[in-house]
Amino acid sequence: MSVRRYTEAEVAAIFLKAAEDPQASPFAVPGDEGLTLADLQEIGREVGIPAESVALAAQSVDLDARVGSQTYLGLPIGVERTVALNRRITEEEWEQLVVELREVFNTRGTVSSTGSLRQWTNGNLQALLEPTATGDRLRLRTFKGDARAQMAAGLATVGITAAVALASAAGIPFGHAAPGFVVLFAAGAAMFANSALRLPAWARLRRRQMEAIAARLALPADRQPPPQRPVSND
Repeated sequence: MSVRRYTEAEVAAIFLKAAEDPQASPFAVPGDEGLTLADLQEIGREVGIPAESVALAAQSVDLDARVGSQTYLGLPIGVERTVALNRRITEEEWEQLVVELREVFNTRGTVSSTGSLRQWTNGNLQALLEPTATGDRLRLRTFKGDARAQMAAGLATVGITAAVALASAAGIPFGHAAPGFVVLFAAGAAMFANSALRLPAWARLRRRQMEAIAARLALPADRQPPPQRPVSND
């Protein structure tokens, strides 16, 4: 069986994932042959990246995965990652996955099953294990519904106060209520900005967490590194 070799573009992607540093410099690949996983792990050791992190990042490059997202006003409010594992997940592996999900997302969640379908949910955060013809498929997804509601409320407040300002400019008197509308406008703008500015970082964190979970589970049971440690998040 031939040894998997990674191209220069794949090497760059692997080390970006392993180091979790968007400013990391690409690594040059000698010749046209590419690098093996062992080569990548050796490079990682030299720059202080654990071999397990490199293995997970390399696995994520090879995954048969689909990444999805939902947006609102161009901002990410939903993240989804679906990966075909091409093997059956044992009951013990499922239990370990539930423990990992609880630790990573810092919430207990609820476990349920229907026949061979298994799921762990906590509100809009879901992990679904679904049978396929070739094994199991893991679907991880989340939706930040409160952010959309807050942004919509903020925009509505801004819109109402803007309409009042236009009416005032047209000569409709509002008397002493005018300063209150200014405060209301500022409050609406702050409500929108508070939610909107936090969404990109939230989406990046969720994608990274889902990617690490999927990549670890896709490895054979005897090659899996320890589950990832929890990451602080909102």
